[in-house]
Amino acid sequence: MKTDTSEKGLEALIVADMTGRATAPTGRGFSEEPEPFVGLHNWLLGDPKAYDRAWTIDLVQLRAFVAATQPPLVAALDLDNDSPARQKFLARLRGEIGKRGVIEVLRNGVRHGQHDVALFYGTPSSGNRKAAERFALNRFSVTRQLRYNRDDTAHALDLALFIIGLPVATFELKNSLTKQTVDDAVEQYKRDRDPREKLFEFGRCMVHFAVDDAQVKFCTHLKGKGSWFLPFNKGWNDGAGNPPNPAGLKTDYLWKDIITPWASPTSSRTTPRSLNGRIRKPAR
Repeated sequence: MKTDTSEKGLEALIVADMTGRATAPTGRGFSEEPEPFVGLHNWLLGDPKAYDRAWTIDLVQLRAFVAATQPPLVAALDLDNDSPARQKFLARLRGEIGKRGVIEVLRNGVRHGQHDVALFYGTPSSGNRKAAERFALNRFSVTRQLRYNRDDTAHALDLALFIIGLPVATFELKNSLTKQTVDDAVEQYKRDRDPREKLFEFGRCMVHFAVDDAQVKFCTHLKGKGSWFLPFNKGWNDGAGNPPNPAGLKTDYLWKDIITPWASPTSSRTTPRSLNGRIRKPAR
């Protein structure tokens, strides 16, 4: 099979691995087959058109979660219509994220009028069947080519991750075979991603990843040229970088082990905790 060395090819490979859906263009694609995750490892494939740029939220994912977990709130918040009621709720949600940060809002939900709106169900303890069933209702989604600015439709993020429709992580991807590396992705964040943009405000996303096929860097607070990116690698021979990976790309631990709803039982101890571990709360 011919190997696609473009950024789009890497983007398609990552999404295929995360969702279990082959999304690479017909006739071209990375030579490795996507590893089929099972059960709650699967991410949903988000629709970039479902992203509301004004409220910085994927309304389809939010509405689906509320309908499955708190059905009366769909009508109470009028989530099916662009009405004053829905706008007031989305304004409250955006405001609470701005004040408390997305992690705190996911952990504890929001109070809106007489309604307590839950936005995340925590990782269940072993044997807690009810908690496991509730956790399964969480919605983890990945969206390709996310156009995030209301006025400028030319700029798009390669990938964005959402929990219950709330953006939690962004990705800029590069491929060293095209003479661009993780450092070019870092520079793109510094140069092209305005930290005044609502999506990039501190606390609104947990993390911003710069990724190529060999290395990963991350930043939690974008500040334009002052953005500080740190390595997010496993290390190799007591040094920097990542070890060779005979089963795929050197950086595929990021989307196969780290950014999973569950901590993978096969994850190396040298890798950080799963994405869910960052927002974990005890489930009752």
